[in-house]
Amino acid sequence: MKLIHTLILLFSFSAMITAQEKATLIYVGDPMCSWCYGFTNELDEAVGELSNEVNFELIMGGLRPYNDESMYDLKNFLVDHWEEVHARTGQKFSYDILEQKEMMYDTEPACRAVVTLKSIEPSLVHTYFKSTQHSFYFQNKNPLSSETYSELAQKLGIDKDTFESKFNSEEMKQAVKDEFSYAAQLGATSFPTLILKQGENYYLVSRGYSKSEVIVKSIRKILGVKT
Repeated sequence: MKLIHTLILLFSFSAMITAQEKATLIYVGDPMCSWCYGFTNELDEAVGELSNEVNFELIMGGLRPYNDESMYDLKNFLVDHWEEVHARTGQKFSYDILEQKEMMYDTEPACRAVVTLKSIEPSLVHTYFKSTQHSFYFQNKNPLSSETYSELAQKLGIDKDTFESKFNSEEMKQAVKDEFSYAAQLGATSFPTLILKQGENYYLVSRGYSKSEVIVKSIRKILGVKT
């Protein structure tokens, strides 16, 4: 029994070391970035294939935080981008929200919602990130309303009032600014950006839309895995 107990401890310790040594794939994006939305399926495929090789971390980059231009002001620019994303990726868009002359295209609330969810239940953050994208691009839900984000959190089993209170807190307003700063330190100036952190080293994997097979191949090359 003593031998078995020792072997179990050694196995647990080995597993812990392996987990600590895994590289981390850092995804820097913004829920209201159209190319991040278009990138969804490719990223899911890549993360799924690499799940045993890397950890995954989601960082909010802040596409247009605190922006004071309206949806309507940016309509022509956004339509061109959304149509291009749809043509290349197949992601579906609804355009009615771009008629809103009083609604600002401010991406800070969407980013703050993701940071808030991460602070409550980190394991759900990627799922929540995707739900915020779908809410804006396909359902055209108000991206400036805390109600939009608390309802999405509730669908994932998070208490609505708890989420909303935290979302509106000064703590989360500062936390999202900290993520924007971290993204800038990583050199992620456009989105989506993928960076692999291995030990103390950081490697740019991709900037902008990329296919899953290219991402997987690039990461495995960095890791020294034969493909």
